[in-house]
Amino acid sequence: MSPNALRWFSLVAILWLQSINGTNLSFPAYSSQLKEFLSISQFKLNYLSFASDAGKVLGFISGIAAVYLPLPLVLLAGGSLGFAGYGLQYLCIVKKMFTLSFYQIWGLSFLAGNSICWINTACYIVAINSFPVNRQVAVGITASYQGLSGKIYTDIVQTFFYSSQREAASGYLLLNSLVPLVGCLVTAPMLMREAKATSSSSWDINVGFIILFVVTIATGIYAVATSLLTAPAVLVLVGIVLFLLAPLAIPVGVGVKEVISSRRSQQKVHDLEVPIEEDQNKDEEEEEFDEKVTVGVKEEVEWTKLCKKLDFWIYFGLYLFGPTVGLVFMNNLGQIAESRGCAATTSLVALSSSFGFFGRLLPSLLDYFLSRNKYMPSSPVSMAVSLVAMVASFLLLLIDSDIALYISTAMIGVFLGALTSLSVTMTAELFGTKHFGVNHNIVVGSIPIGSFGFGLFAAKVYRDGAAFDGRFDGKCYGMYCFQTTLIFWGTLCSIAAVLAAVLYLRNRKFFSHKR
Repeated sequence: MSPNALRWFSLVAILWLQSINGTNLSFPAYSSQLKEFLSISQFKLNYLSFASDAGKVLGFISGIAAVYLPLPLVLLAGGSLGFAGYGLQYLCIVKKMFTLSFYQIWGLSFLAGNSICWINTACYIVAINSFPVNRQVAVGITASYQGLSGKIYTDIVQTFFYSSQREAASGYLLLNSLVPLVGCLVTAPMLMREAKATSSSSWDINVGFIILFVVTIATGIYAVATSLLTAPAVLVLVGIVLFLLAPLAIPVGVGVKEVISSRRSQQKVHDLEVPIEEDQNKDEEEEEFDEKVTVGVKEEVEWTKLCKKLDFWIYFGLYLFGPTVGLVFMNNLGQIAESRGCAATTSLVALSSSFGFFGRLLPSLLDYFLSRNKYMPSSPVSMAVSLVAMVASFLLLLIDSDIALYISTAMIGVFLGALTSLSVTMTAELFGTKHFGVNHNIVVGSIPIGSFGFGLFAAKVYRDGAAFDGRFDGKCYGMYCFQTTLIFWGTLCSIAAVLAAVLYLRNRKFFSHKR
């Protein structure tokens, strides 16, 4: 397979991987049933939610492994960790094959959360190495597909496991253990050969990305429409599978074009082939030189020196008070819906997942079409705008209405997705691409800190609300169960927006030059 076709095949492979890698996104859909399975309090449920995020503390190990190990091995390690983490929980909680203490289940959730980092690291590195000039576009598109994970798992469960809420919860655990491992086994051979950027016309790349944008947007529209409208689950699932297969048309088209071009060149006179080959080599060198010059990186920073950079600590705080708060909201979405008397938790998970898909895609879409006209705002400015919108979403949640719940969930899904995509780009911009795998996982290490602290605060407010009601089952019903928490989360996002502005002001010279 030619290098150009290979890098497009690799991109499609990581699209598939990302679409099933967000196993933590389905947690709200079965968290209430898990609470009953284990007979645990809201505090302990929060600890389990935190465990999945805590796995990201050791995410930097996957970045170090990616430096020394082939990427297929990194992928398989991630799939195996997830299989062990969720699989053993399934055998213990659902099949009752053995008994585990709460702390052992916490450790398995930690392991499962860490598995996501391994797969993410491999996917990001492949996207950046394959398309260095268009890395924000490549990373953004692939990251957007992770936003579909909650939708995909929900559709599978509704198709095969939805005879009861209890069976649905067991279905999520089973799927979370098996699907990512199978995906890694299928796609690992596609990454056996390193798909680095090679000389190819910018026209071919532009056409490829435009087609991919069209397919991706159509996939997102389909996901949102099927989340809002009632349709047979099996038909919805078949549609999602067909949309996931559609991007294969790009590498197949590139391969067919190169075969046709190769046959035409063979018909040329032998003495004319030599100068053509020299021109191609010259063009390849110029292409590689242009790509090195074009890639916008402030400086290359080794992960051992990261803590000495003030920008890192500002960025770390931004991620802690911004995207992490959005993730904590998603983890508590099941309890928030239940406390407001809304029984459509699975619909809310599918909705947030579908809109999160568009949110992750949005920065790439704007960057691709606006950066040429130099209208695209810098990553910190885009993050600040997204954070302000999240503040508005939390305030909207204070209204006692199912419509406000749906709109706010969709908004938080969109802007959390945008922040996730933008953070990948900003890590590469501020600290370089050579040590990206380790550096970004260190930044993401802020998630478990926020998940524990902010989630614990939410659990305490929830417990106090249940005590106010005089309930002994630990459940709280009413707006006051999360009212203080929502105000607190909105305040944290406001702080993150200020930090994003500070980060831009400190680096405005770099970002203005980059434009």
